[in-house]
Amino acid sequence: MKRALIALTLGAAVLYAAPSSKEKTMYVAVKNAELRVSASFFAGKKGALSYGETVTALQEDGKWTQVRSASNAALSGWLSSADLTSKRIIASSATGASAQELALAGKGFNQEVENAYKKQRGDLNYKDIDAIESISVPNNQLLTFLNEGRLAKGDKR
Repeated sequence: MKRALIALTLGAAVLYAAPSSKEKTMYVAVKNAELRVSASFFAGKKGALSYGETVTALQEDGKWTQVRSASNAALSGWLSSADLTSKRIIASSATGASAQELALAGKGFNQEVENAYKKQRGDLNYKDIDAIESISVPNNQLLTFLNEGRLAKGDKR
């Protein structure tokens, strides 16, 4: 009886210590992904990951996924689930494409798609789009804007 109890206890300890079957390998699908200390856009920053980096998804909370870097186990935190993909990304400098171009191509936007848009609508101004994309507003200003306007912060499902 004592041996059966010890065996059962050891078996439970092994199962508890084993990695969760819910853990899965994911890849960063954006140029720069900021790790957060909690599942919130306004949570403190814990570190950053780059396009194509491999992570282990530990758990999900709404639109957020807790991850651990495959190359640095000490680096873990929360990322927006939209910044991740289960498709393996192989970043290669041989293509001559930037990390941003590779990230866009991974989401289905590439030079061929851009050329098709230009052909359909010759009046598109990509310089203005690039200028808009370069605008950066600090998080503290965003938070003030949301609070003063009594707007939802968008963190929950």
